[in-house]
Amino acid sequence: MVDMNRISAIAALLSVAIVAGCTEAEVPTFGEPVPIPLPSGTNAVSPRFAAGSDGSIVLSWMQPAETGATLKFSTLSLGKWRQAVDVVTDERMFVNWADLPSVVPLNGANWVAHWLSKSAETTYAYDVLLAQSADAGQSWSDAVRPHTDGTPTEHGFVSIHAQGDSAALLWLDGRKTVNEVTADPRQTSMTLRSALVGPQGTLSNEQLVDDIVCDCCQTDVAVAENGPIAVYRNRTVDEIRDIFVTRLVDGQWEPGAAIADDGWEIAGCPVNGPAIDAQGNLVAVAWFSAPDNEPVVRATLSTDGGRSFKEPVEIATKGSSGHVGVAVLDRTSAVVSWVQSDNRGTNAINIRGVTTGGLLSPVKTVGRSDLSRIYPQMIRSDDNLILAWTDDILDAPEIVSIKVPLPDFYER
Repeated sequence: MVDMNRISAIAALLSVAIVAGCTEAEVPTFGEPVPIPLPSGTNAVSPRFAAGSDGSIVLSWMQPAETGATLKFSTLSLGKWRQAVDVVTDERMFVNWADLPSVVPLNGANWVAHWLSKSAETTYAYDVLLAQSADAGQSWSDAVRPHTDGTPTEHGFVSIHAQGDSAALLWLDGRKTVNEVTADPRQTSMTLRSALVGPQGTLSNEQLVDDIVCDCCQTDVAVAENGPIAVYRNRTVDEIRDIFVTRLVDGQWEPGAAIADDGWEIAGCPVNGPAIDAQGNLVAVAWFSAPDNEPVVRATLSTDGGRSFKEPVEIATKGSSGHVGVAVLDRTSAVVSWVQSDNRGTNAINIRGVTTGGLLSPVKTVGRSDLSRIYPQMIRSDDNLILAWTDDILDAPEIVSIKVPLPDFYER
C-alpha cells in the first residue's frame, strides 16, 4: 500500500531543495546608485570604511592643511551620514592616496583610530599612531606606537580587528630597509608584523608574520567564524609578488601561503593590495595582478572559513587598474569593486557579483572619477552596498559617497 503521507513529505523536501538550489545559483544583481551626501566638504581625501559588531558603519577621511591634516569620521544612521567628528589634528600627519588611516569600532563604545605621522624628513619615514576611545569616538586617548623599533622608516598599510578587549594591528614595517644594500633582498626588505594594543595602550604579542613582502600594497583582515584571516602581497627573492593568505590560530599567525599562482614578476611595488570579507564560513578575496603585463582582477571564495579556496575567477581584464574592494552578500555570493579606465577619458568604479559556483553578474558601473590615483572603498550595510572614493570636483579633492541597493533575497 502506497504511503501518501510519506510521498507528500518527500515531495515537500524536494521542493525546498529545488528552491534552495535556485537561490544558491542566482547571479547577484544590483540597483541604481544613489548619492549619500557626506559632511566632509571640499579638500577631503582618503575615505575608509569600518564596521562595528552591531552592524554600524563608520567612514573616516583626512582633511589636509598646509602642514599635516585632521582625521575625521562620520557614522551612517538611517541611510544618512551624521555630523563629522574630529579625531586628531597632527601637523606631521602623512597624507597619501593609498596608505589610509582608519576609525574602527571594536566592541560597544570602545573604538580605535590610527593614522600615520612623519618621523623624519625623508618622504617615506613615518610611524603608525593609535588612539583609543571609550565613548564611541567622542573623545580620544593619547597616541601610542604599535612598533618599537624606532627606525625612521615606513610603517603603514594597517589593518585592525578586535581581539578580546584589545586592538589587533597588522602592518607593513620597514625597519630592515635601513640596512646596507645587499644582493639578498631579504636583508633589506619590507616585513609584515602584528601586535596587540590593550585598553591602556600596553603592547603585547608582537609577531613577525612574514619577513619579505611587497613594499606598499594594502593589507586587509576579516574575521570568519573560526577567527581572523589576513591577506597581503608577498615578495620572493625572484620578485614574484603574488597574494598570500594567513589565519590567526591560537594567537599566532600561520605561515602565509599563496592564494593563487599568478606568477606576477615585477621589480617594484604596484601599490595594489588585496581585499577580504567574511561572513560565517564564507570568505571572499579579491585582488589585482598583471603577469606578462596583462592586467586582471581576480576573486576567489572559501566555504570553510579560509582553510581552502576555490579556483580563482576572472572579474575584469583589459583596462582594469585594480584598487579592489570586496563584500560578502549572502552564504553563496560576494561582490567585487575595482577601478577601470573607460572610453570617456575617466576612471570607472565598477562592481560585479560572483557566486561560489563561479557564476558572474554583468559588470555595473556605479561611478566615475577624473582621478586615477584613487582607492574606492566598499562595505555592506543591511540591504545596500555603500561605496566612497575621492574625486576632483571644481579643482579640489572631495569624497563621493553612494549606496547601491541589493535584491530582496540577500539576507544576513
